[in-house]
Amino acid sequence: MTTQTIRRELRFPQSPAVVWRALATREALADWMYPNDFEPRVGHRFTFRVPPDPRARFEGLVVHCEVLRCVPPAELEFTWVVGEGFLDTRVRYRLEADGEGTRVFFEHSGFKEEQAFHGAGFGWNMMHGKLAKALGKASGDAALASPTRDTSAPEG
Repeated sequence: MTTQTIRRELRFPQSPAVVWRALATREALADWMYPNDFEPRVGHRFTFRVPPDPRARFEGLVVHCEVLRCVPPAELEFTWVVGEGFLDTRVRYRLEADGEGTRVFFEHSGFKEEQAFHGAGFGWNMMHGKLAKALGKASGDAALASPTRDTSAPEG
């Protein structure tokens, strides 16, 4: 079966340690993504609680996750599961130092449904914009992430 993967390459002016804190601490994740009970350790099961949006007729949902890989400050991978069999995917962040900043390689893989793939792509664009703002606010730097490079593609 063919699945699809969302890929983004982001560049932040903050160091990998600062970007890592935004990706791997409960409070920071809640600031730019959703309320959660995340802990940065392999095997930890956690949830993101996506709030309802009545304007979009969206009732909200709970995303069930498990940390699969956690190598500070370089790699974080977790499952991203919604409903029973509706969406069973994986999210992966890989960080590399880039001068004084950080290059972030993001993947969200395993989409079988076109609508979920496109909806998640839209959602990650919004969330990564919020991540850039949160990083800028935390470091007192107004600089935001460079434009996202989208390399999403179907896989076989």
